[in-house]
Amino acid sequence: MKLAIISDIHSNLHALEAVKEAIDRAGTDEVVCAGDVVGYGAFPNECCQIVRKLASNIVLGNHDLACLRRDPSRMNPYAAKAILWTADRLNDESQQFIHSLREEHKFAIEGVRFSMFHGSPSSVDEYVFEQDVDESLVEAGGGDVLILGHTHVPLVMRLRTGLFVNPGAVGQPRDGEWKASYAVFDTETRKCEVKREEYDLQAAAEAIRSAGLPGLLAERLFYGT
Repeated sequence: MKLAIISDIHSNLHALEAVKEAIDRAGTDEVVCAGDVVGYGAFPNECCQIVRKLASNIVLGNHDLACLRRDPSRMNPYAAKAILWTADRLNDESQQFIHSLREEHKFAIEGVRFSMFHGSPSSVDEYVFEQDVDESLVEAGGGDVLILGHTHVPLVMRLRTGLFVNPGAVGQPRDGEWKASYAVFDTETRKCEVKREEYDLQAAAEAIRSAGLPGLLAERLFYGT
């Protein structure tokens, strides 16, 4: 069985649609999402609708939570403006969807135990980069595979206590590569591979500018930063 892992869509509809099409073409059996469906981009309601139907397990991201609470106090000025813009535009269905999300999900597929959080097992806001990953972190997740998002940087690391997976960002990669990032885990081989998908980058950036969101949020898409 193949499990697609997505995260950090950030209201980038063009990237999400491209990844969804790739997942469908590959015949992936199930999809999970490690949070931050909204924030930064111009299509929060459309992305909420797609992810709600697409993913079987979804956790709450820090941008999702900030939009729900209308509280950008922990964000930089560009992100904060996007939080307030998004909060003003979330429809009732999207608000209910985000409100239903939990900060952690633990589930099993074909004997493989997964634990999924957005930032870390202890905080939705905590960044876990490659140098922060160790056996105790994976063990704290309580499963065979620990899935995190938040950094927008893809990483797959096998340790004695299990497998660490960050699929990177669908909607705003920050590893120097503009293509949408996600991961696919094979429950039979227990191997995980990061995938990249091209999308209409120009259209996504233009939508951000047209919405009146900070121009930096459009420009950074081209550079994967």
